Amino acid sequence: MNKLHLLQRCSLAGLGALLATSALQARAQDEGYYYGGVSVGASRARIDDPRISAALLGAGLQTTSMSKHERDTGFKVFGGYQFDRYLGLEAGYFDLGRFGFGSTTVPAGRLDGQIRLHGLNLDLVGTWPLTERLSAIGRVGAQYARASDRFSGSGAVTVSNPTPSQRATHLKLGAGLQYELTRSLLLRGEFERYRVSDAVGNRGDVNLVSVSLVIPFGRAPAAAPQVALAPAVYAAPAPAPAPEPAPAIVAPAPAPVATPVRRVSFSADSLFGFDRSEVRPQGRQALDRFAHELAGTQYDVVTVTGYTDRLGRPAYNQALSTRRAEAVKDYLVSRGGLDAHKVSAVGRGASAPVTQPGDCQGVKARAKLIECLQPDRRVEVEVSGTR
Repeated sequence: MNKLHLLQRCSLAGLGALLATSALQARAQDEGYYYGGVSVGASRARIDDPRISAALLGAGLQTTSMSKHERDTGFKVFGGYQFDRYLGLEAGYFDLGRFGFGSTTVPAGRLDGQIRLHGLNLDLVGTWPLTERLSAIGRVGAQYARASDRFSGSGAVTVSNPTPSQRATHLKLGAGLQYELTRSLLLRGEFERYRVSDAVGNRGDVNLVSVSLVIPFGRAPAAAPQVALAPAVYAAPAPAPAPEPAPAIVAPAPAPVATPVRRVSFSADSLFGFDRSEVRPQGRQALDRFAHELAGTQYDVVTVTGYTDRLGRPAYNQALSTRRAEAVKDYLVSRGGLDAHKVSAVGRGASAPVTQPGDCQGVKARAKLIECLQPDRRVEVEVSGTR
């Protein structure tokens, strides 16, 4: 007879609740997708040897020595649906391995016991981005486990029921990290705790530390870096009037060439990671080229305007476009040398799409629709001044 040691789980429960609450409140533009995966890792239980010795003593047998097997290899096979960047639902099959003990007694005898734990689980999985590729994950769910016990006795030890089993549903918790190797392959490292009941009335926990490979299905590919530069529009100066006849002709000083407007449109997918507002290296190179082209220009106003596509909530799109415009402004001032007093930033959300009505059909964020709406996700920089 064995019992799995009950450990405190308050910290894990708090983490799971926090991630689940954040997932329900947050809004991401990433489309939903199905995924599948497999995990393998080290599982650990704790054999309750004092209780085993007490049970043997109650039968008139004294324990003289005991060996324990508390570690094994566990694995999982799972699949799920990722609703957005923050929340997913996952189901799977798990096998936590086998654990056991061997106890020798006086009068001479021996009791051997073994338990195997396996079953099904259904979890709510919360994901919280830490960087563009690395995220923290937390899970809370239910697991339906079967505990299959096997006991054997020799000498003075007799066993009345050598193969009892038990099925029960209990809580399951977990936390870990997830790294996006590519858009079609994710790597997870997790710690999970399974609450289980054995076949002889004991309850306890089994811990599983695992590494998982996760394969998304039908996930939209990342947009290729691209920068669309609109040609500058120059207004030619009006011709100067012919001078009045005079004994001496004095050539007038050349008038400055006016450049009323210079507008450059940057693809948001090239400047930023998906649903992010930090300028990435490809975007920095494009902004550096733009700042270099402005060298020598006497400008009065520089306006940076961010736009999104129509997918997602208007309030979220407005906030994202503003953050991206502010990020471009900050970079042009800090790295491009532009005068901070002459540069302003504003977000317009999805208020001015480049695509025409009817060009991109659909309302759900599928890969084809996201690609079609790519021109709408942009940051425009407009310069007014003279050269």
